[in-house]
Amino acid sequence: MDISVHHATEADRFELRVNGELAAYADTRHLSDGVVEMPHTYTLPSFRGQGLAAQVVRAALDNLAADGHQVLPTCWFVAEFIDANPQYGHLLASNR
Repeated sequence: MDISVHHATEADRFELRVNGELAAYADTRHLSDGVVEMPHTYTLPSFRGQGLAAQVVRAALDNLAADGHQVLPTCWFVAEFIDANPQYGHLLASNR
């Protein structure tokens, strides 16, 4: 199984593909002062239960961190992912 994650800037989201097929994504929205809101994640039904949402969120957070952004996780899944993975806690915007 070939898994890749791409930052689809035109769609303002990170997309995870399995063998070239869209399987999951994490939406983003750039706010002011380097803060990026993560309001929604979605895994297509045929790909659920494989941990793909966690993979796309991890890749998105790694990318946003590398670009110097902070994150406002308004999606419950992203918030729980950060809580469960404290190495991403430094990315939280102060207004969470």
